[in-house]
Amino acid sequence: MSDFDAIDSLLDAVGPQAELPPCHVRRELRERARLSKAQVARALGVSPSTLSGWESGRDPTGEIRTKYAYLLDGLNAKLATETATETETAPTAEQPVTSGTAATVPPLSSPDLDQDGDDVELLVAPQPCVLCGHPAGQRVAGFAQHLTPADCRSTATGAPAAPPAGQPTAHTSKAPLRTTRPARATERSKDLARHAFQETSGPLDLIREAVQGALAEHRGDVDAATAALVKRAIPDAMRLLDESRKGARYDVIAHPWIPDILKKQTARGADQIWEARPKWTRHELPPGRHQVTALDINGAYLSALKTHLPLGQLEHSTGLAHDRRRSGVHLITPPEWEHEAVLPNPIGQRDEPGPLWVTEPTLRLLLRLSGPKHHLCEPPQIHESYTSGATENLLEKFRIALKDARDTAIEQGDRVTLEYVKAMYSKFVSTMGESNYNRELYRPDWMHLIRSQAFANLWLKALKAHDENLAVVRAMGTDELHVIGDWRRVFAEGRAVTEVKVKDTYTAGTDDAEHEGEGQ
Repeated sequence: MSDFDAIDSLLDAVGPQAELPPCHVRRELRERARLSKAQVARALGVSPSTLSGWESGRDPTGEIRTKYAYLLDGLNAKLATETATETETAPTAEQPVTSGTAATVPPLSSPDLDQDGDDVELLVAPQPCVLCGHPAGQRVAGFAQHLTPADCRSTATGAPAAPPAGQPTAHTSKAPLRTTRPARATERSKDLARHAFQETSGPLDLIREAVQGALAEHRGDVDAATAALVKRAIPDAMRLLDESRKGARYDVIAHPWIPDILKKQTARGADQIWEARPKWTRHELPPGRHQVTALDINGAYLSALKTHLPLGQLEHSTGLAHDRRRSGVHLITPPEWEHEAVLPNPIGQRDEPGPLWVTEPTLRLLLRLSGPKHHLCEPPQIHESYTSGATENLLEKFRIALKDARDTAIEQGDRVTLEYVKAMYSKFVSTMGESNYNRELYRPDWMHLIRSQAFANLWLKALKAHDENLAVVRAMGTDELHVIGDWRRVFAEGRAVTEVKVKDTYTAGTDDAEHEGEGQ
């Protein structure tokens, strides 16, 4: 076979991509079918956040695109058939609808924002509540219903609920909604409503069930179960994130527009963001021989999940003062650092002078150190920024679930869960940038911010040690701090994320003043 024949065969194997309707139509079809994001996502084998992306501007590719197109075509055909049937059987104007006949609910016509998570959705056109029959503006797990008992209680006492703006009233010709239903149907509706508000499994349950399932699958083989769980850590972390985001105030924008400074300049290169990774060793030790303790900071990346993360698309600005309500990346000229002899530079070891792009945690650290409490440097000069409105608690439930699972695993000596949890949060951070291992979340800005927060946390521990008269000898990466002195009066010892443990001890320094610093 010639080279051209091979190319022709390859081209023949590539078929046309399945056609997809516009984004707002995709959501409208799902809502008219009374399907929640979680239901559709499970059927397609993706996460609800991925489905949100498909309904707000992003398109799937490959086989999953074909499956999604097949689902949408099926929904469209089914809903068109049902609409035609309803039209044929609908009562005419000369045949008034009796009080026992439910009015036809107008179809949804435009998308609305989902403010309450994947299971609770806002309806464009109110539909009859499964509990009381009056118009409800939300759907929970596929069922239209009021979100508070008070809304339904008013109908139970005979006080009619006020119709939403723009909806028919008793003075219009629109058929009234049914207000009474059989007792058995009412009980069934109450059961559905109760189950709609109950989570089938919480974040901790997901972790526990995954570990138990892996151990059962591998017949109690701890090493095999651990390896299997670590291998699936990324998709499991995304499912945990979706579970922890239920009922949250903010939607996660998984694939926003990203400025060029956050994109890799070459396939194997890096972007332009400076993370301020500490890599510092003290040049001169105090006179004499000293015992140095290398401390290991527990769960550095896990703690760093609590940081100010931008919610929406990054917006460019120049010449503005720092706004603590926003977060992102900033082009700054860093201040001179005059304490290199005893403390590392907050921006890390940098060879070239001049402006550089830093993250929010690095900028906030510099501003803090330049303030009246420390006054260790001058304020950095901010030239331009890419920021968005931010919150420090975006990943808080996700972080707490992982932390609680980690604490329980340590207490119970559960190595499988401990390694699984560590893999989830470390891989979650490392693959949310330009990675082939996580297609559900593309937030290189978050990746840089979380890493920088871990580095800033380590730097602040070095400052705390210095302020407590410990000699800081070395600060490396996210979790390595070497000190001289009674560190136990400064840091709590243990394995919790708020504690430290001993990694190593060694002797450094010399009695000969002419050779101070040798052996470090």
